[in-house]
Amino acid sequence: MDAAFSLRPIQREDEEFLYRVYASTRTDELAPVPWSDEQKDSFLRMQFAAQHRYYQESYTASSFDVVMVDGERAGRLYIARWPEELRIIDVALLPEYRRRGIGTALLARLREEAAGNGLPVRIHVERANRARALYERLGFRVVADRGVYLFLEWRAPAGAPAESREATT
Repeated sequence: MDAAFSLRPIQREDEEFLYRVYASTRTDELAPVPWSDEQKDSFLRMQFAAQHRYYQESYTASSFDVVMVDGERAGRLYIARWPEELRIIDVALLPEYRRRGIGTALLARLREEAAGNGLPVRIHVERANRARALYERLGFRVVADRGVYLFLEWRAPAGAPAESREATT
């Protein structure tokens, strides 16, 4: 399992990379759409720009980081650190970095931070998102059904030592 990673703040030069990460998360969804590659690219660029602008304007006191693996940009991790919770705004890896333990390691670091501060970790996840299985395996539970999205939460077990916080499901 290749789970070594680091984080660095996003920079203006990362915009095309961040677009590629975003577009990679929509590939399956757009596969059956009878558009040309150019039409899909145009649509995805418009969607990415709107999402990026929304995140930057709505989550002003948040961390917007590029996930780095062996000096290469591998994905993005956007986190809001609020007094009552650690909210995962967005987390995504390029396809070639998925299934290598990086997502698990990212979530472990966030759970450790949250547990150390007595906070839950929360995230909205689309029902059909394949990552949902990872969240559930790591102990995230559905706390609200919001239509297309499920609202998941992880809380450290009361009194559990740090090394036993891993879910055993």
